[in-house]
Amino acid sequence: MNALSPRMLKDLPWQNMRLNLMAGPVLIIMVLAMMILPLPPFVLDILFTFNIALGIMVLLVSMFTNKPLEFAAFPAVLLFTTLLRLALNVASTRVVLIEGHGGGAAAGKVIEAFGTFLVGGNFAVGLVVFMILVIINFMVITKGAGRIAEVGARFMLDAMPGKQMAIDADLNAGLIGEAEARERRRQVSQEADFYGSMDGASKFVRGDAVAGLIIMVVNILGGLMIGVLQHQMDVASAATTYTLLTVGDGLVAQIPALVISTAAGVMVSRVDTDEDVGQQMIGQLFVNPRVLALTAGVLGLLGLVPGMPNFVFLLFTTALGSLAWYLAKRQASAPEPEPAPLLDVAPPESTEASWDDVQLVDVLGLEVGHRLIPMVDQEQSGKLLARIKSVRKKFAQSVGFLPPVVHIRDNLELGANGYTILLKEAVIGKGEVYPDKYLAIDPGQTSGSIEGIRVVDPAFGLPAVWVDNDKREHAQIYGYTVVDASTVVATHLNHLMQKHAGEMLGRHEVQQLLDRLGEAGKALVEDVLDKKVNLAQLQRLLQNLLAEQVPIRDMRTILETLAETGDTADLTQLTDRVRVALGRSITQQWFGASDVLNIIGLDAELEDVLLQARSSGAMEPGLAETVLEMARGALQRQENGGNPPVLVVRQALRQMLSHFLQARIPGLVVMTDAEIPNDKSIRITSWIGAAA
Repeated sequence: MNALSPRMLKDLPWQNMRLNLMAGPVLIIMVLAMMILPLPPFVLDILFTFNIALGIMVLLVSMFTNKPLEFAAFPAVLLFTTLLRLALNVASTRVVLIEGHGGGAAAGKVIEAFGTFLVGGNFAVGLVVFMILVIINFMVITKGAGRIAEVGARFMLDAMPGKQMAIDADLNAGLIGEAEARERRRQVSQEADFYGSMDGASKFVRGDAVAGLIIMVVNILGGLMIGVLQHQMDVASAATTYTLLTVGDGLVAQIPALVISTAAGVMVSRVDTDEDVGQQMIGQLFVNPRVLALTAGVLGLLGLVPGMPNFVFLLFTTALGSLAWYLAKRQASAPEPEPAPLLDVAPPESTEASWDDVQLVDVLGLEVGHRLIPMVDQEQSGKLLARIKSVRKKFAQSVGFLPPVVHIRDNLELGANGYTILLKEAVIGKGEVYPDKYLAIDPGQTSGSIEGIRVVDPAFGLPAVWVDNDKREHAQIYGYTVVDASTVVATHLNHLMQKHAGEMLGRHEVQQLLDRLGEAGKALVEDVLDKKVNLAQLQRLLQNLLAEQVPIRDMRTILETLAETGDTADLTQLTDRVRVALGRSITQQWFGASDVLNIIGLDAELEDVLLQARSSGAMEPGLAETVLEMARGALQRQENGGNPPVLVVRQALRQMLSHFLQARIPGLVVMTDAEIPNDKSIRITSWIGAAA
């Protein structure tokens, strides 16, 4: 047979297996082997040393992680390290009871060192030290870490709906894409899984501490009986020998257990920031010179008291006082930040007026107060510009045409935190935001209240509270939808762009839509333009659709419908025909893929009355007020039932009710039965009229 070449060896299947895939099974096999097979003292020394090294590694990794999910394997590591310690306890107990009569080194050098050197060979001192370690581990660290893990898991699960709603809000506003939303949902799910696993894994550590205490008692009693009855040792010698070995065995297991418990406490008690635990402590403990100066003063007074260790107290007084003086001096010498330059401020000129001084009206504009300038300044890492770009992209994808560019400028006449949104230089929306705070929006299902600046969400009119960063997690736990200031402005802009889409559609945008049909649609465009409608009429028809929240992405269907109509200049009739042709997409927009459509119905008697009012050309004020009140009540019942806000009426009434109701009841949509596909069934869940 020919020898295998290095390339052939590299291509063998076993060469492609990763070692990390075998780590878990190998560790389980080792644990089972240690519990069943007798191990020589040298192997025990190696495993005890590995256990200590592993505990130190776990503690250091937990100290240097910035976010809990960076060490998401910690609950599993906690389980395996606990099993490893218990298996070592079983193996060392076997060796101590079998070989303990031979002296301290019979159970291995590590156990002998911990039983003699660390406690001075005094088994009474060893017992006291062991009991203290067990009490610290069981009563303090493990109990506290378990409680924090339990509360953290509960709060994380309670906060999941609020975080999911915040992700959905950002996605609907176009601030993030579907991939980023999916990634953020995965992170929220992983956080919940991590804290839930930590809640259960902390019980392993407590059980390990109890097991160590029981194993120590069993070892002492068992060793005493074996030494006296089997090896004919006197009671004092047997007690001394086996107690020292048991104490050494207990210490060599409890010290790594204490280290692992401390790592568990670090993982569950840390606050989620971009700094590790060490950076958080140093950066927050030794940052205020007044605190350090007061501490130095108190230590200095204690150091002057007769009988106190004056040198030690005065040494720390000098050190803390010097550190406070250094921090105060550095803060005083730090340069003050320069004020941000105003946007779009041109230097004054004394030249003659020219056509360059004539400023055309911007279709869309955003004016901000001076405190909001950093939000729209790229040099200051402003997030609002990127959010606005995402809003425009989302609008173009959902509505069907590219909206105009949003021109941003500062306005000193606004409040410091104020902003206004302009359409053709007319204000269509305004509000106030706080860049250093978060807006907690109440969706109507919150479980508690939070302190802050109470306002109304500028986009949807919901009650909201501006809160500081440290209260953000509490707000999410209570069920609030928490967003930053840039998201608030971008969401408000997106809402107003959707509402005023028809006013933003100009002749240029219509021509761009026609050009996008390309060569395949050139003949269709020629059949419609100037033969059925001109460009101005087509623009007006598209504006009618946008005003009724109907996207115009399907330009081919719109043009084909116009091509099939007879010669008519009535845009109302053309709009109705186009709506019927777009009926399936309109139905999909409001009802999704559901086969049963839950709608608002119109009472037959009221319908007849409205038809008479339409034929007369006017609706009486009393009738109009009655219809308006009943429509508001029906819409409220529809929304309470979780159904779409869609009213279905006859074709003859749609235009009149659409203009009358949608202008007075935002959110209500009026459709006709002709727009609903034949394969869909209708179920009336709310009524307008006597049937209600």
